[in-house]
Amino acid sequence: MAKDFVTAKIRRQDGARTPGYFQTFRIKKSPFMNIIFILMEIQKNPVDINGNKVNPVVWECSCLEEVCGACTMLINGVPGQACSALVKDLGDKIVLEPLTKFPVVRDLAVNRDFMFDNLKKVKAWINVDETFKLGQGPKFSENLRQFCYKLSRCMTCGCCLEACPQVNKRNSFMGASTLSQVYLMNSHPNGAFNKAERINAILADDGIGNCAKAHNCERVCPKEIPLTEVLGKLNREAVKQYFTNILDK
Repeated sequence: MAKDFVTAKIRRQDGARTPGYFQTFRIKKSPFMNIIFILMEIQKNPVDINGNKVNPVVWECSCLEEVCGACTMLINGVPGQACSALVKDLGDKIVLEPLTKFPVVRDLAVNRDFMFDNLKKVKAWINVDETFKLGQGPKFSENLRQFCYKLSRCMTCGCCLEACPQVNKRNSFMGASTLSQVYLMNSHPNGAFNKAERINAILADDGIGNCAKAHNCERVCPKEIPLTEVLGKLNREAVKQYFTNILDK
């Protein structure tokens, strides 16, 4: 019976420069099934709804517990993780598409190098050269620790960039995920040594000045990171650095 099956309409693309098209599949329901389960069932038996044998759908996944961000895709038009999206919450007709703000590699798999390149650009890490004993590490105030923990949960999934109107083909805005990591690294006592360098990096044309404050990023963040709050804090730091640079000339 129809109620015992789920219909998955999936946008396919055979290569980076080939046109996209949709294929529809019917999968038998199973308790607690998620989107990854659907894709794995199709992989085992890649036959579309018309009975045609097709190529297995290509997608990415790793952790299967909403930590790595690799399986992020559009699920019924909303960016999210395939591993944590339960069919019981989505209905019997599901549409899966690749993220639109990243180049498609094939089918649902996209190239997210844009985000990782931006993290390199702002040096989103703490320099530790291991020439001294680390000990227990510097102390944080409890309020700062709690706030930084929220930022540390970012898994670079790309949901915030997908929802951001400023991330488009006409704009090189680095997006909220990179900017939040700048604030996180600058909040660390050791990371603060490179604070000015990171702030200057986001004063570039693709940096924080491009944020239009749409707040879409926070709405779609699967980790509920307070992105609008951190962007406000970071914007103040950027303004201070801007005038510091002028006075130092």
